[in-house]
Amino acid sequence: MVTSGIRLDRVPSVCTSGSRTGRRLHLVVVSHGTGGSGSNMEWLVRPLRRAGFRVLALDHHGNNFVDGYEPEGFLHVWERPLDISFALDALAREQPLGAVGAAGFSLGGYTAVALAGARVDPKLLCAVRTGEVPLPQIPEFPGALEALRKKYPQDESSRSALDAAAADFSDPRVRAVFQVAPGVGSLVTPESLATVQVPVGIRWGGADTVNPYDIDTRPYMEHIPTASGRSAGPDVRHDDFFASEPADPAARDRVGGDAAAFFQQHLG
Repeated sequence: MVTSGIRLDRVPSVCTSGSRTGRRLHLVVVSHGTGGSGSNMEWLVRPLRRAGFRVLALDHHGNNFVDGYEPEGFLHVWERPLDISFALDALAREQPLGAVGAAGFSLGGYTAVALAGARVDPKLLCAVRTGEVPLPQIPEFPGALEALRKKYPQDESSRSALDAAAADFSDPRVRAVFQVAPGVGSLVTPESLATVQVPVGIRWGGADTVNPYDIDTRPYMEHIPTASGRSAGPDVRHDDFFASEPADPAARDRVGGDAAAFFQQHLG
């Protein structure tokens, strides 16, 4: 299971343990984008910590540049929310969690809202696997689909994996979700989005060609009854949230501040 690869040994570097007064702090879990790492989500972690939250930015197994890539990490996207629930279980064994929020960038945006009830459509995933629906280019792992087919031929195990994709991976501990340039919107069922009950805040780049608004963000905005959001700017690109020289250097600061304000409002 993907959750077994969680690197909880990195938690102390990104997660505060409490306040000087001993008051229990609410927790926000941060999910990185495809092929990224919790370590490059500092732009989102920093404002959340300044706002007084404990923050956990984890590395998703098989999909982070620190530990290496596996095809399942890129294509079995429904296993990502299990990573977060696994991490919350581990933290809860150490101390009470308080209220929990989930924030994510790109594929991490899907991950966060899956914890609130969003589900991918296994029929569409099957069509992607068989080639009926083209898989968007994955620069970090160009041969991901071929590697997955080689690792799991068309047999009962592959069908079982796709059947698992339709499961409900919501976690009742998550009380609010913040998505940044979210992905996988075209693969999520509108019916599942309609069941989301926690507050969902969304930000996107007006010049994002990786996760375009109409394809990936609009489904979340239109079908989640609790969703509210706005563009981070008409010229903001997808890579402005991780590039060393972004076209709009202030975009990350604006969105990070929005995320902190959102969780202050909805987590208390």
